[in-house]
Amino acid sequence: MNVRSLKQIHAFNLRNGTYCIKFLITKLLEAPAPDIHYARKVFDNTPHPNLFLYNKLIQAYSSQGSPLQSLSLYVQMRLKGLSPNAHSFNFLFTACSNLGDPLSAHALHADFVKFGLEFDIYASTSLVDMYGKLGLVHLARKQFEGMETKDLPTWNALIAGYAKSGNMQGALGFFSEMPSRNVISWTAMISGYSQNGKYRDALGMYLEMEKDPGVKPNVVTLASVLPACANLGALEVGQRIEAYAKANGYLKNIFVCNAILEMYSRCGRLDAAMCIFDEIGPNRNLCSWNTMIMGLAAHGKCKEALELFNRMPLESIRPDDVTFVGTLLACTHGGMVAKGREIFESMAKEFSVTPKLEHYGCMVDLLGRAGKLQEAYDLILSMPMRPDSIVWGAMLGACSFHGNVELGEKAAEALFKLEPSNPGNYVILSNIYASAGRWDGVAKMRKIMRGSQITKAAGYSFMEEDDQVHKFIVGDKSHPKSDQIYALLDDIHAKIELYTSIVDSITDNEFITVNL
Repeated sequence: MNVRSLKQIHAFNLRNGTYCIKFLITKLLEAPAPDIHYARKVFDNTPHPNLFLYNKLIQAYSSQGSPLQSLSLYVQMRLKGLSPNAHSFNFLFTACSNLGDPLSAHALHADFVKFGLEFDIYASTSLVDMYGKLGLVHLARKQFEGMETKDLPTWNALIAGYAKSGNMQGALGFFSEMPSRNVISWTAMISGYSQNGKYRDALGMYLEMEKDPGVKPNVVTLASVLPACANLGALEVGQRIEAYAKANGYLKNIFVCNAILEMYSRCGRLDAAMCIFDEIGPNRNLCSWNTMIMGLAAHGKCKEALELFNRMPLESIRPDDVTFVGTLLACTHGGMVAKGREIFESMAKEFSVTPKLEHYGCMVDLLGRAGKLQEAYDLILSMPMRPDSIVWGAMLGACSFHGNVELGEKAAEALFKLEPSNPGNYVILSNIYASAGRWDGVAKMRKIMRGSQITKAAGYSFMEEDDQVHKFIVGDKSHPKSDQIYALLDDIHAKIELYTSIVDSITDNEFITVNL
C-alpha cells in the first residue's frame, strides 16, 4: 500500500471518527517510500501513544539516519511514564552508534541495566555493537564477557569492533575462538585488514574463506577484498572475483563495480577498466569517474584522463577535490604546465572547490618536474596552510632531478623537521650533493645518519603465484623456496652474461642466432 492511499484512509477515518492509528503509522513507515514526517504528525496528534508506537518511530528515525530524533523520542517517552522494553534499546543502541556520542551511550546503558533487560540477547548484542562502533572496544569486550549466552551475531559484533579500532590482532584472537563462523565473520576480518592497510592479510583471509564450503562471499565481502587485490597487484584473484560477481548478479551493485574498476586501474589493465566503466553506464557515480580518471593519469594516459574530465559536465557530474587530484596528476605526467595552472585556478573560481594540501602537492610536483623550481618554491611559501612532507618531498625530488642544491637544502631542512627518522630524505640530499661534487655535504649526511642511527629500509616487492601473494625483501632468504629461486636467478644471470659476451664479440657485419 502506497503513502497516497494511506493518507486517503487517514482522511476517511478523521471524517468518520474511526480510530486506526496503530495500523496507519505502521503502514506509513513500512511503505515502499516511507513518509516518516507524516507518520510523526499522526503520532503527535495521538492522545495517548503506547510503547509500540514509540518503538516504531524510534526504529524508523534510527534506520533513516536521524539518531537525535530517536533519542528525543525516548526522552519524551520516559517523561510520559512509559517504561522501555528490549526492542526499545535494540533500536536506541543502533541510533547511538550512528550519533557517535559516548555520553548518550553510557546513559542508555545505565537505563538498560536499570530496567533489568540484560537477559535479552538481541539488545545485549546491539550494546556490544554500539560500543565497538564508538571505538570503546574495552567496554564492548566487558559487555561481551558478561553475557551468559552469546550467539553468532554477538561474536561478529565484537570482532567488527576490534577491526574498526584497528586492533586486528585482538580481532583475530576472537575470530580464532569462534565456535562457528558465517560470511559476516569472515567479511569483518577481511574488511578490517583492508581498511587498516594490511592488504596481504586481507587477501589471505579471503583465500582462506574460499576453502569453507558453507560460506559464500556477499557484496560487502567483494567490496572489501578487491581493494587488497588492487594494492597488491593480485590481478588473477581479482579477475576470479569479477567472474564470481558476474555469475551471482553482484555487478548490479555500484560499490562492487567501482572496486573492480579500481582493481583493473591499479593493475594497469586500463582496457578492462574502461570496459567496466562503460558497462556501469548511467549508474556511474562520482567515485566511478574519479577512479577512471586517476587510473588513466597514473599510467600516463594524460590526454584520455583530461577528455574524461571534460565529459563530466556533459553528464551532469560535478567534480570534487578527488577529481582535481586526478586531473592535476594527468597534467604532471604529461608535462602540461599551462593546463595544470588553468585547472588549478578553475577549482575555486568555476567549481567552488577549495584547493587542499594534495592539490598544492600536485602543482609543486608539476612545476618541479618541468624545471620551474623557483615558481614551485614560491607556491609553497604562498600556501594558506602549512606544507606537509608530501609537498616538501615533491620539491626535494624535483631538486634532485634538476640538481638544484640551494632549494634542495631548504626542502630537506623542512623535511628533517617533519620526518626526522625518514632515511630517504637524507639519501636524496646526499645524492644532490654528490651530483654537484659537494663531497663535504655527502660526508655530513652520512655522519648525521650514523649519529642518529638512521638506516635505509630494505626494499621489497609482492608477487602473485597460484592465488598466493609472496613478499620478497632485498637479500632475504626466508622464503621456503629461496634456494630454488636463487638457483634460477643465477642460471638466468649466467645466460645473460653468456649472451652479452657473444654479442660483444660480434662485428658490425656479423649476425648470429644464440639459442639459450
